[in-house]
Order: sequence, then structure tokens, then C-alpha cells
Amino acid sequence: MAKQALLVVSFGTSYHETYHKTIEAIENDLKAAFPEADFFHAYTSKMIIGKLKKRDGIVMDTPAEALEKIKAGGYAEVVCQATHIINGHEFYRMIREMRPYQDVFERFIVGRPLLSSHADFEAMAGVLADLLPPLSPVDAWVFMGHGTDHYANSCYPAMDHYLKACGSNLFMATVEGYPTLKDVTAALHAGHYRRVGLMPFMVVAGDHALNDMAGADGDSWQSRLRAEGFDVASVVRGLGEYPSVRAMFIDHAQNGTELKELI
Repeated sequence: MAKQALLVVSFGTSYHETYHKTIEAIENDLKAAFPEADFFHAYTSKMIIGKLKKRDGIVMDTPAEALEKIKAGGYAEVVCQATHIINGHEFYRMIREMRPYQDVFERFIVGRPLLSSHADFEAMAGVLADLLPPLSPVDAWVFMGHGTDHYANSCYPAMDHYLKACGSNLFMATVEGYPTLKDVTAALHAGHYRRVGLMPFMVVAGDHALNDMAGADGDSWQSRLRAEGFDVASVVRGLGEYPSVRAMFIDHAQNGTELKELI
């Protein structure tokens, strides 16, 4: 059997507790799915890599640095799984960084981000709906996505559409894209909802979830919705904490695409 490397690439997090619950949990499930492969991991966020090194003395590889180690180790095959949610800036930055290695290995497979097909959207909507308690006509849930200026931001309004197939009281909003919290707040008022649950639609429950969503200051989503008269509760758990979400990443890795086809 050809010597195989498993490379898991994430945006990254500087919150150790959520790393163990989310990114590391995904990595461990992928290790179990590829028992013959040797494990490597990398972060795409240079800011987080720098912070971990300066604050904690933790050295995390970039994708290129990890691939140099894999190349030096004489591996013939690479299976790379990205833990990004959309095919946006971070994913394609990773692909560009990997481009020089497309002919280095006999086989180089890349698993797509979480939302990469119609089947992914359908599955993800079902997963989210199943995570929620029974809802009354006055209950609504809002999922906080990151959002981006990349055209892949279209995944978020698309996800909102798929959620509506599971319930008219499920909404997607983003921190840095569309739909915005203002858009969703108007819909919450129009639907005469009184109780609103908030949940991050992000792999890790990091700064955005802890502060922008559930923070105590007046600018957080929780505070802003309370100021609008809603009874608000927040669930601060990253998507990586849920086995059903991790299973989607495993499926993507097992059914990945040759790197050359992504360049």
C-alpha cells in the first residue's frame, strides 16, 4: 500500500477549549476514518498562527509547511480535508498554496468545505433542525454565520432558504455578509415571534460566538435582540461539536476531488 498522509486544514482558533471540542474532534474522527494514514494538520489564518506562537509557544504549520513535511517524509498519497464551511477566500487561498505540490505526489485528494453541493445544504438544514428543541408558534432560532465579501457568501441566503423548508421560524444571518441581523430582526417582528434562540453557524465557538453573538455588551446580537423586545437565549457550541456535522466532513474526505481539478 502506498504511504498515505492525512492533512486536515482549518482556519484555526486561539481558544483552546473550543479547539478540543471542535477542530480536534473533527481531526480525531478523520483519523479514525483513515487509519492507515499518518496525520498532519495546518491553519490558514496567519493571525491565529502568530498569536498561538507568541502567546502560548505553540507552532502551527501553514498548509505549505505541512506539505513540505509530507514531501520530506516520502508520502505517495495525500488526503486533505478542509474544515471551512464555504468555498470562499480561505479555501481558495489554501488551494493556491497547495498548487506547487500538485505533481509532487502520486495522488492528492482534497475534500470540499461543508457547504459544497445541493446535498450538503439539504443535509445541513436537517442537522440544524434536529438539534433544536420542539418549537411553539412564538419561538424562532437564528444561526450566526460569518459572512464574507467573496461571492461564496451566496451560501448563507441559500442556507436560509433550505432552513425554511424545515420550518418558517429558522433563520440565517451573518456577521460580515448577507443576510444581516437587521434583515432577520425585521422578519422576526413580522412573524410575531417572542422567543429567539441564537446558535453559531461556525465550526468553532470562538470570538464571534462568545462576544458578537452572546456577549454582554450592547452591540452583541443577544443584547440587540433583547432591546427589540425578544426573550433571547444563546447556545454557544461550534458546529464541530456535533457528530452529525463531523460525519459530513468525513464523507467529503472520502469522496474528495483531485487537487489538479480544483486549480
